[in-house]
Amino acid sequence: MTLQKKRALHIGNVSWLLLGAMSHNALADDTPTQLPDITVTAPSPIQRHRTAPTRTPSHVVRAAPSRNRERAAAVQPAPAAPAPQQGVLPVVTDQFATVTVIPNEELRRSGAATLGDLLFSKPGITGSSFAPGASSRPIIRGLDVNRVGIVENGLGGGGVSDLGEDHFVPIDPLSTNQIEVVRGPAALRYGSTSIGGVVSATNNRIPDAMPTCAAAPFQSYGLPVKAPLAGAGAPGCLNVETRTSVSSVNRGVDGGMLLDAGGNNVAVHADVYGRTTSDYSIPSYPYLFVPGQPFNSRQPNSATQSDGASVGASYFFQGGYIGAAITQNDSFYHIPGIDGADHQTRIDAHQTKIAVKGEYRPDAAAIDAVRFWVGATDYRHNEIGLADPADLSSDGVRQTFTNKEQEARVEVQMMQFNARFATVTTAFGLQGGHQELTAPSPDDPTSPLNGLWDPNKNNRVAGYVFNELKFTDTTKAQIAGRIEHVDLSGTTPAFIPPIFDVATDPASIGPATPQSAHYTPKSGSLGLIQNLPWDLVASATAQYVERAPKPAELFSRGPHDATGTFDIGNPNLGIETAKSIEIGLRRATGPLRFELTGYYTRFDGFIFRRLTGNTCDESACQLGPGLELNQARYSQRDAIFRGAEFQSQFDIGPLNGGIWGIENQFDVVRATFTDGSNVPRIPPVRLGGGFYWRDSNWLTRINLVHAFAQNDIAVIGETPTAGYNLLNAEITYNTKLNSSWIGAREMTLGLVGNNLLNQNIRNSVSYTKDEVLMPGLGVRAFANLKF
Repeated sequence: MTLQKKRALHIGNVSWLLLGAMSHNALADDTPTQLPDITVTAPSPIQRHRTAPTRTPSHVVRAAPSRNRERAAAVQPAPAAPAPQQGVLPVVTDQFATVTVIPNEELRRSGAATLGDLLFSKPGITGSSFAPGASSRPIIRGLDVNRVGIVENGLGGGGVSDLGEDHFVPIDPLSTNQIEVVRGPAALRYGSTSIGGVVSATNNRIPDAMPTCAAAPFQSYGLPVKAPLAGAGAPGCLNVETRTSVSSVNRGVDGGMLLDAGGNNVAVHADVYGRTTSDYSIPSYPYLFVPGQPFNSRQPNSATQSDGASVGASYFFQGGYIGAAITQNDSFYHIPGIDGADHQTRIDAHQTKIAVKGEYRPDAAAIDAVRFWVGATDYRHNEIGLADPADLSSDGVRQTFTNKEQEARVEVQMMQFNARFATVTTAFGLQGGHQELTAPSPDDPTSPLNGLWDPNKNNRVAGYVFNELKFTDTTKAQIAGRIEHVDLSGTTPAFIPPIFDVATDPASIGPATPQSAHYTPKSGSLGLIQNLPWDLVASATAQYVERAPKPAELFSRGPHDATGTFDIGNPNLGIETAKSIEIGLRRATGPLRFELTGYYTRFDGFIFRRLTGNTCDESACQLGPGLELNQARYSQRDAIFRGAEFQSQFDIGPLNGGIWGIENQFDVVRATFTDGSNVPRIPPVRLGGGFYWRDSNWLTRINLVHAFAQNDIAVIGETPTAGYNLLNAEITYNTKLNSSWIGAREMTLGLVGNNLLNQNIRNSVSYTKDEVLMPGLGVRAFANLKF
């Protein structure tokens, strides 16, 4: 065992021992501490109407609707309350799903440019890290792309990141107020493509509340005061926030401005953001198996540039609101790796998205609320590079991806009713969508392999129901079900043999043949929450989930540079089934806060890229090695995923007017096919711990995460990945300001140090891990102002 690994283990063990030694006192003496309220909406369509807790809240929830509209008074903003302290671990105990929350104040401190980078070290979650800082998609419990959904304000993200690891996710954390990650199956609400989980980003682009100009607490979790019953005579209000930062590791600069205004029952939101980086610094030569490439202490071809803007508005009426927004996302980024650097590969991506949502709470005895979402996306990106690395004049568009997608969802939440044995709350949902995908290439347009899976389209419609049963104040259950119908159509060759060469023999593969597939996935779940002594909450869930194949799995037929494979789809794939059991124990209040989860999932017909051992180029495949791409056929096998996750914070006691404590984390996922062989690209075992100190203004924190070496790899096409130690530290200062000084009412400043040991970090789940290192030592300075 190396000295660095021993040091990491010692630090982790010391933190665990401290936690174990002090947990008894924590359970026996729960001194009240100022903790933030956490509101999540992603896991379930049932939204609970809460009253303000006895402790001082960090935000005010929406008042319950009046059943007499004539006498309903306008909702007035509650008086400002003292802000809870920064850096408190958010633990969600009132949801049947396992949820990780990234609140607004943590988003501002992180400064990550992608969702994958933001969630890289969260227990049970990591990022794909294909192009750090530009293209990194979240991976949940070892599952990615086709099994993890990404939504923004209740609607799909609308890009093509699930169809290529080099494609960016068109949701930037800089414009986001809160991230919710459902770890585990989320297909019941979001569809079978979320069989592994869902990442939900929320912001105020469609205002769901009138803004308040009262001095808001620092830790708002991105949620303004809820006030759907706004009075017509409410005074006008304007809030402005600026978000800026600079980073040393990539010479990066980013900035954003958000505006929220309202009056006379109309709320308006506008935001604009942008970021630019150069090639980022790395600790050493990045190419693990190819010596002699050009290197200047930076990851070649890793620069990025992105920007976006949005305008939205909502109208509030008696009992609800309706709103709409239009958003533009643009990103221009380089693709690192040997092939990307040699061909100077870049992606120029643009997305226009229109979204509409609303809520109505009628004066009715049976219906509590009706909510709806409608969205349309027009996405396009060009993959640009040199056709010949030796000929700079050969630069041009190598392939174009487009996605035109429409989606709609409506949910009806019923009023609670007493069924004698339990208080029952029911919500029904209907969801539909249409998608058209293309991926043409100007290179050899007459080839039967041109376009990878171009073109294809799919339609989907689904209905679902959630029932929550409250037996007592301490015992609750959930029963949910979903049925979905999916139609997919595309074109593939009639057959693709293991060996062929269409350049010399065009008939070596079958003629282009229209294909269509129809699936009806059905899913169900059962969950239980039990409150225990000492503020503990236990949970258990069982789920049966079915997933329809995605277009790329059915219709692929050609080279896929991002994965280094020649993909061959299988239009005869069947439904993938997951049977999952999960248990959890959590504690969200008091000086000791923690979350412990264990899960076991068996997949029947798990769909994956099966490497055959043959290799290919752009137009031919041969037996054995020799060509640049691995031949991959989409296949199905049974697989088992099991694992556990833990995270905790323990406030040890007062120190210099604040509170200091320790934190810990651990996660493991083991994934094998039923014959004992390994599922490829699975995250390593990770163990971490650290210390923090905070008061009403300051937060300081230092944390070390050790990732063990990943040697449980696939037989073909995967190499072992070395372990690493990731040491991060941060210091943040927040204060209220006298607005007469610079016009701002609140300011947050901070310094964050990342990878302070300047370690060589390779992500075992990344297709480019042997050629792309994660960024080295860097310091980021940020400033946020609220006006």
